[in-house]
Amino acid sequence: MESKLSVNHLLGIKDLNASDIELIFTTADNFKEVINRPIKKVPSLRDITISNLFFESSTRTRLSFELAEKRLSADVINFSASGSSVSKGETLIDTVNNILAMKVDMVVMRHPNPGAAVFLSKHIKARIVNAGDGTNEHPTQALLDAYSIREKFGKVKGKKVVIVGDIMHSRVALSNIFCLQKLGAEIMVCGPTTLMPKYISQLGVKVEHNLKKALEWCDIANMLRIQLERQDIRYFPSLREYIMLYGVNKQLLDSLSKRITIMHPGPINRGVEITSDVADSAQSIILEQVENGVAVRMAVLYLLAGAKN
Repeated sequence: MESKLSVNHLLGIKDLNASDIELIFTTADNFKEVINRPIKKVPSLRDITISNLFFESSTRTRLSFELAEKRLSADVINFSASGSSVSKGETLIDTVNNILAMKVDMVVMRHPNPGAAVFLSKHIKARIVNAGDGTNEHPTQALLDAYSIREKFGKVKGKKVVIVGDIMHSRVALSNIFCLQKLGAEIMVCGPTTLMPKYISQLGVKVEHNLKKALEWCDIANMLRIQLERQDIRYFPSLREYIMLYGVNKQLLDSLSKRITIMHPGPINRGVEITSDVADSAQSIILEQVENGVAVRMAVLYLLAGAKN
């Protein structure tokens, strides 16, 4: 097994191979032990400075990265674009050059434009971690989702995973498809035709528009929220109709012929894609996903910090 990643940056799952993903998972196993100890810090990144650049609002991902960085004893600089010079017209490259002048070793960046992290990696020396670029990819979310499946079932290979909801606008869906395929899972997407991207059939996934059929097929259902902030037109008649056709409630879950596992990348719109009694049920591993997010991000940062050109 490889002891280092084949990449210098984490820009997208499509750049990783299966042994990279396995290495991240085994490293995360070790860090999971650390974060469950009374003293939760290790000095692994004591001499590393990491800048969190968030050009899009985010609470959970930013906090998860920040916690991961602090658990590794890194020095952390937080930068939120909404209250910065970016809103005054400063370019991405200006912002980054200013931050690099502060001698930053790694940059964790979320940006509304697809490809922003790739652009950055070509212009600066620091290691880049893509924390979400527009509707393109969100690699650490896919890694923590797959890691959570591995933790629950012992392996990802052969598992049937359905991703339900707004596939078209979801970077989580795309990264999850790439990651789960590399690990040997079977994938189905389910949602309204209007929320399916045109290229979906080229990704080698099954497409199902009937939620009950999709849930009967799967072992795991990953429920996505409707990305209303990325929708410029109405993609379905009403939220009420969407909930009736694609919302999961306890009654639907109990009516299935087998017990399935429910996941959600968050934030949850309770009562829309899933009801509270589903989110908080014994079949849900949503809180485990949150805990695993810190361990997986610790693993990514640690491995990239050790990467050599």
